[in-house]
Amino acid sequence: MSVAHAGASVLLALVLWALVKRLTATKARAIDIAGPEKDHWLKGTRVDRNYHRIFQDGLEYNLQLTEKYGGAVRIHALLGVRTLIVAAEEQLYVSDPRALHHIVVKEQDVYEETDMFIMGNKLIFGEGLISTLGEQHRKQRKMLNPVFSLANMRDLLPTIQPIADQLCDLLVSKITAGEQEIDIVPWTSRGALEYICQAALGYTFDALNPEKTSEYAEALRRFSPTALRLILIRPFVPFFDHGLVPIKPLKEFRRIVEVMHRTCKGIYADKKSAIEGTLVDGSLKLNEPQGATGFRSRGRDIMSILLRANRPSNVRDMLTESELLGQMNTIIFAGFETTAIATSRLLYLLASRPDAQARLCREVRAAKMAHVGDSARWQDVNLSYDVLMGLPYLDALVRETLRVYPPTSILSRTTRKSTVLPLEFPVRSASGQEVTSVPLPENTTVIISILAANHNKEIWGEDASDWRPERWLTSTGERIRLGDGDNLPDGYVIVERSEEEDKVPGNRDGIKYPGVYASMMTFLGGGRACIGFKFAEMEMNQVLTTLLSTLHFSLPAEKEIYWKMNGLQVPVVRPPAGDGQTPQVPLKIRLVRDDDY
Repeated sequence: MSVAHAGASVLLALVLWALVKRLTATKARAIDIAGPEKDHWLKGTRVDRNYHRIFQDGLEYNLQLTEKYGGAVRIHALLGVRTLIVAAEEQLYVSDPRALHHIVVKEQDVYEETDMFIMGNKLIFGEGLISTLGEQHRKQRKMLNPVFSLANMRDLLPTIQPIADQLCDLLVSKITAGEQEIDIVPWTSRGALEYICQAALGYTFDALNPEKTSEYAEALRRFSPTALRLILIRPFVPFFDHGLVPIKPLKEFRRIVEVMHRTCKGIYADKKSAIEGTLVDGSLKLNEPQGATGFRSRGRDIMSILLRANRPSNVRDMLTESELLGQMNTIIFAGFETTAIATSRLLYLLASRPDAQARLCREVRAAKMAHVGDSARWQDVNLSYDVLMGLPYLDALVRETLRVYPPTSILSRTTRKSTVLPLEFPVRSASGQEVTSVPLPENTTVIISILAANHNKEIWGEDASDWRPERWLTSTGERIRLGDGDNLPDGYVIVERSEEEDKVPGNRDGIKYPGVYASMMTFLGGGRACIGFKFAEMEMNQVLTTLLSTLHFSLPAEKEIYWKMNGLQVPVVRPPAGDGQTPQVPLKIRLVRDDDY
């Protein structure tokens, strides 16, 4: 046996020793809350209540947990492991609104990301927003917040509109014999990659060119499927030397991370060189590298803005090169797959609901016709940011889809000290008593259920799990004011409404979730809320208005599309038409007709 393999064997032996020691130790119940009882020592809970079902195809199981036990549920972790050193068999699964307010807003310094989450993200992405804590995270957030302002979104929109146009033209080119079945997932993925790379980096991988391939684009597409294959051993990944441990997915994951880091480092060097170019007549003269789109973006991309802000004039707040690289990796990954899948879900829902598709088409046509010039076709009109974001039914469709089907369903936190978590709605203790708070020991893992929060009937009503865009509209079809800091575009007028119409979705007598977006938890809340949600919303709105001006979508007759909730959404085609594993959303696509409106 080689020294390398011997070292790997010793490491694995230490891991197993830590597990056995923890599993054989007696321990009093740490969380006195009702939940599925532990049974099988390996899987952590009874076979019909498996811990892994929360993460793997878990939509129904997650909702069943909260339906039975309420907004706080005690569960048993797989193998009872939180870290190698401090193992916590019991975890708290939370969807209660007051509890989530304490976790993500009021006491966010108590409920921090788990050590494994931070260590793993640092290895994968570098020192970006999702890999840092405390003052370092706050410093990064402070510098990045202005980059995602409404003003910057307005500047970016004309720059990235050609991406939606190119995506539409590509789909049109594939239509033969009047209608064609097309798997839209590869194309929404390619489009999302172009959006985030051009907007974030001022760089293109020409992802919408079917004849071109990119090592980086392929690495991004393989990231999540490979990561899911490692879900059972992810807590130990930071301790592994990936070159020594003979696990194929782990080796593949290492290659993916190396490609991402190498590519971002090269783009960063080019971008820094461009920003350090000279100003001529007040305009930025860019030293254009191959693949850059700087002359079109005129330095409005996110990294250009960030690099210009990160100057020695304020040394205390400057980000290091490692931190800047971390932002690149983080922003690209965060803005790629989740947006692509959400866009695919929107198109799927419109295909399955012809009435919703027709209503949206009418709204888009009316908005574009109101801005069409004498010589232009209405389909070719590019809507301004304020008009695009102010379309009531489009806004309702996007909000409702992100609420019912959040791209990410769960997140984790750990208590950095012993604390008491208050609840809005009482739950039962393990002995059956009603309780309104949960004492939590230090180093307790808390699972935030975004999915269960977004489906909470106490907050959203009895039809909480129904996809009903109209809940966001008044009876006359106007957009309901949310009153939660969700800024409307400039010039958007709120009409007078009756008391009945003024009921705000997700607000029950002043009780609501602390989400940064429409009081839902899809983009989280507090200091670690998704910083790019406005960009994602703008991208989806733009893609939908562009595609639906030209194309009509419907479901294939003999294929059942099924959406697995594996932490992230995974759309597949069920047998016999599909393998039930490969991500795909095949839709029938044709040119739009007058009778579609």
